[in-house]
Amino acid sequence: MTNPRDLPVDIFLISTGSSEPIYRQMVEQLRRQILGGKICAGDAMPSVRDVASTLGVNPMTVSKAYSLLESDGWLARRRGMGMIVAQRESQFEQAESRLQLIRPSLEQVALESQQLKLAPDEVLNLFSQILKIENEDAVLRE
Repeated sequence: MTNPRDLPVDIFLISTGSSEPIYRQMVEQLRRQILGGKICAGDAMPSVRDVASTLGVNPMTVSKAYSLLESDGWLARRRGMGMIVAQRESQFEQAESRLQLIRPSLEQVALESQQLKLAPDEVLNLFSQILKIENEDAVLRE
């Protein structure tokens, strides 16, 4: 496990043109970063005020995101010190959680594929190619 750190306010990238509410964007982004290992248990979350100011959103929006994350067990409150990333469950459950996070995107692709009357094999081949390219790029970045 890495040493806990103070997270920067720019851990969130908000799309104001999205139909997804800002607080929901924040929740999903933080979940992905935790499950992907970019953010670790014990890391200190930036303050609600700092995040709201940086993103140009209402502090209540940030507070709502943090509260949802806390109630779902992703964040924990430190008395008098703010929020930290909570210790999560086993690796098996984390892998299942990561899959559940991409499910809505895959369902959308499946729907669009059906609407375009694309053969499932063609879509799966394209997806495999994209995954290979992304994996190769990730290896080159390391």
